[in-house]
Amino acid sequence: MEISKTITIGAKTNHPLTIKRFGYGTMRLTGNFVWGEPKNRPEAIKILQTAISKGIYFLDTADFYGQDVTNILIAEALHPYHEELLICTKVGACRGADKSWRTFDKPENLRASIENNLRTLKLERLPLVHLRVMPHSATPFEEALQAMFEMQKEGKILHVGLSNVSEEELRTALTMGNIASVENAFGYGQRTSFVSQNQEYRGLQEVMDLCMEYEIPMIPFWSLQNASAAASTDKISVIAEKYQATPAQINLAWLLHLNDLILPIPGTSKLKHFEENIQAFDISLSQEDIDFLA
Repeated sequence: MEISKTITIGAKTNHPLTIKRFGYGTMRLTGNFVWGEPKNRPEAIKILQTAISKGIYFLDTADFYGQDVTNILIAEALHPYHEELLICTKVGACRGADKSWRTFDKPENLRASIENNLRTLKLERLPLVHLRVMPHSATPFEEALQAMFEMQKEGKILHVGLSNVSEEELRTALTMGNIASVENAFGYGQRTSFVSQNQEYRGLQEVMDLCMEYEIPMIPFWSLQNASAAASTDKISVIAEKYQATPAQINLAWLLHLNDLILPIPGTSKLKHFEENIQAFDISLSQEDIDFLA
């Protein structure tokens, strides 16, 4: 079964960005609890450099990953950047000194985060920024998103997207401006709302369906949350054995075949696992496989 090999961010704008349909999420390059320096800094640098050498030009980061750690690693490993590299960052959250996840989405907070991302990534304009929606925030969603669009007009952001958004919030956003992409939790074994580490992840399948309806690229995070050998379903295991692949690879291949608007960004801190993950891009599932996994 043929899949689209590329995806375009901002396809309906004057500045479309077309890249290979596979990315890398940098969150796991940090220390424990997404905090502090990586356990193996040289390996973290090598993963980022290998990504570029393999044609992986989409990197997902945030300044609240390890308190600027992933941004600094990206700049150290890759600056000056490859002309096709698309760095996607997130704003709307921050970390407390106790390593807690906190809302940071007042307009002035968002502006401070944008300026910090520009500085640490050594960029004059951020190619793609997702507004991380934190449930139960005191800041109205429309107010936070409008602040993002204002900074886009100022030239600090090229494309605006959303992360951890509900169906209702996405519908509201579409009335306010162009939404270039959505980054929500989604995977083969993970298509309903759930709570993890006191954070709520909402509307997984509903938001996916809405993105497909409006032709908005979906960037699923935590797509391998249920992909370990112990947690994977029997069906995934059957297909993995058929292709002599890992359950993680079949989970990723399933995402690639599900819809051409999906851009997987599996993360890992191990170079070996990174190289295994990107091999999923070359697994061609049959229609019979897809039907079996349904």
